Amino acid sequence: MNNMSQTISTTTTTKADTMTEAKISARKVQVYYGEKQAIRDVDIDIRQRTVTAFIGPSGCGKSTFLRTLNRMNDTIDICRVEGSITIDGENIYDPKVDPVQLRAKVGMVFQKPNPFPKSIYENVAYGPRIHGLASKKADLDEIVASALQKAGLWNEVKDRLNESGTGLSGGQQQRLCIARAIAVSPEIILMDEPCSALDPIATAKVEELIHELRTNFTIVIVTHSMQQAARVSQRTAMFHLGLLVEENDTDKMFTNPDDQRTQDYIMGRFG
Repeated sequence: MNNMSQTISTTTTTKADTMTEAKISARKVQVYYGEKQAIRDVDIDIRQRTVTAFIGPSGCGKSTFLRTLNRMNDTIDICRVEGSITIDGENIYDPKVDPVQLRAKVGMVFQKPNPFPKSIYENVAYGPRIHGLASKKADLDEIVASALQKAGLWNEVKDRLNESGTGLSGGQQQRLCIARAIAVSPEIILMDEPCSALDPIATAKVEELIHELRTNFTIVIVTHSMQQAARVSQRTAMFHLGLLVEENDTDKMFTNPDDQRTQDYIMGRFG
């Protein structure tokens, strides 16, 4: 009986540890654009298979920090990143790390839908094809169908896969971009205000999709909408003037934040 109790206890502890395990760890991260410092000494652990929302006023650094998580800032010549960012314990800024491979592992969905000027099928197939994930047409077909299903778009486009992705509605285009991101089987999805250009109905569909994707992906979302952060995330991080003010369970952040700046922002007193 004691052995049985120990087994149950160990299993429970392991499951709990898995739920809170950090997928991404950032320590003393600083970001500069030339001489201007945009991010200052950010320390944060981002939990696996959790939606973490970055909130804060415009220009506070939340999108800049988001872009450090898959080295998108590498594309800006004057940008410099200092400190440590690890994914599963691996330093993603190690010179040995290939940014292209990193971005397959850490997908990104941008503020405005940006489908390629290609067919719906080719938008989703592009990543798997360049990364060599499918050797046969049948395998590629399966990847495309699976990604569109996960993105909640399959039933709407399955009979028009050869039509241009740019011909879809704004909300459908954004879900197509999500399908494109998940087609290469990433572990993390970054979303930079993914609903800011969408109407309320399309926004609701994307938010529902985020809930579904959380079972398989770690998701980090930048949003200006307090209501959206409260609806979709389990953890929330508040940024202000390049600083991470605080990070905690979303419920606590919106009901009893530790920092007055968070309280003021949530209450609409600045930003």
